[in-house]
Amino acid sequence: MKYPDSIEQLIESLRRYPGVGKKTAERYALFTVNRMDHEAIDKIIEAYQKIKTDIFNCPICGNITDTDPCYICVDDSRDKETIIVVEEAKDVIVMEKTNKYHGLYHVLNGAISPSNGIGPDNINIKELLERLKDEQVKEVILATNLSNEGETTARYISRLLIDTDILVTRIAHGIPAGGNIEYADEITIFKALEGRRKI
Repeated sequence: MKYPDSIEQLIESLRRYPGVGKKTAERYALFTVNRMDHEAIDKIIEAYQKIKTDIFNCPICGNITDTDPCYICVDDSRDKETIIVVEEAKDVIVMEKTNKYHGLYHVLNGAISPSNGIGPDNINIKELLERLKDEQVKEVILATNLSNEGETTARYISRLLIDTDILVTRIAHGIPAGGNIEYADEITIFKALEGRRKI
């Protein structure tokens, strides 16, 4: 059986989400068609439109935001001497949930992965180096994921900063190797921050 074209298009669109296969996409699409009223569908459409028009990357740290610059970069109470470097914007949210870190962030928007054609120029490393020239940063905490790509990225950045006066540390292994920061709980994140070490 073939679904009407508009439903097929919705199924294919939903399959773009990570972890959503054909059956899950079908279930979501049919739920939308059979169980959601027009008002609920309009709210979803409005939310997608707002994401499309209102959300962008902070020009300073690279975090996702709807203000220029983001609320973290404009917060005068934050410690301007420390920057945590993370791979994705979702990692900032996880770090903030601990309520234990009060410095700045830098979002790379990826990690070095030669096998996937992602080199240092494809992520926000140049922007990080520019920030470190202008700001009074004394410590850079590398909080990239503990995957091969994350470790490669952390080592690359630490080599770039080796001749500076900036202390470069790496989060401790409170997060399991191969794991992603977004799946770690607040206690694990706090322990990882607490046990960071110089590279």
